[in-house]
Amino acid sequence: MTGGVEPAPRSILFINVSRIGDTLLATPALRALAARWPGAALDFLGHPKRFEIIEHLPFVAAAGPVTKTRAPFMGRLGGKRWDLALVCGFDEPLVSYAVRVADRVAAFRQDSASLNARLFRCVERLGFQAGHAVDVPLTITRALGVPDAGRRLAYRVTEEERAWAKQTLVARGASGGRPLVGLQVASFPTKGFRDWPVEKFRELCERIRKRWPRSRFLILGGALEQARTRGLAASLGDSASLFAGTLTLRQSASLMNELDLYVGVDTGPTHIMGALDAPMVPLYHCHSPSHLLAPLERPKCYVVDHPRAGGACSEETPMAEIEVDTVWRRVLEALA
Repeated sequence: MTGGVEPAPRSILFINVSRIGDTLLATPALRALAARWPGAALDFLGHPKRFEIIEHLPFVAAAGPVTKTRAPFMGRLGGKRWDLALVCGFDEPLVSYAVRVADRVAAFRQDSASLNARLFRCVERLGFQAGHAVDVPLTITRALGVPDAGRRLAYRVTEEERAWAKQTLVARGASGGRPLVGLQVASFPTKGFRDWPVEKFRELCERIRKRWPRSRFLILGGALEQARTRGLAASLGDSASLFAGTLTLRQSASLMNELDLYVGVDTGPTHIMGALDAPMVPLYHCHSPSHLLAPLERPKCYVVDHPRAGGACSEETPMAEIEVDTVWRRVLEALA
């Protein structure tokens, strides 16, 4: 069902409790709402460790945390209300909370028929891998008659964060080396099939060092990847700075904003890089190919797909089948 929203909302709430990538994938929907109703105050509620991704976007008034366990206790004793709320996901406590605090709610169809009956728009979700991931949250805005305002991801690094990143690079002795290359060697544990072998990253870095002797490498990632990232850093010696597991999400993004090149597997930081501007070489497993996940409308994005993309593939198909030569050719294009 599609249609407009009358009268025009003056306040809008968008709820999306998800991982880094899915949080960023909602930013085109947020931009579309802001473009359709520029006079409305647009608020965002997300995962307590992820909502900061949305902070400082010029079209979002405020961002804060919510969880499906806390939501049942919220909005029962008064407090802030919104003219319109959108919920991206299938956690019924979040949809029920939206129904309590907003006059009209648009959400995906839930398992509860009674809850669906209270929705202003009950939206059918795209089938599994039926389209690009960015179109999932846009399905809800489109159901409200809201035109798309671009499908590129959005993230904003503040001036204070830029200054911190520059100072940190100086302090770590990485500011003078060029090109400055960021490396994201691993996805999160449940998606380990997306990880390109560390030894192939090492070989790629050796080629970069041979071509550009003054190159520097920033090794990014979380604490769970430290065993692999420490080994890579040790093999690269003084040309590498290891940041994995030591930075906040926004600190990592501010360093990524200073890169000359980013090479990484399909995971949250790669989505962040898709919203920034430096050349990037993202690597995609055939089970999660680039046509479903790569950043859209993003210049200087040099995608590497698994050779079995579009063919016989499972989560057991090794990422090692992506050859270093393939990634190296894309690196040369990116740094041409």
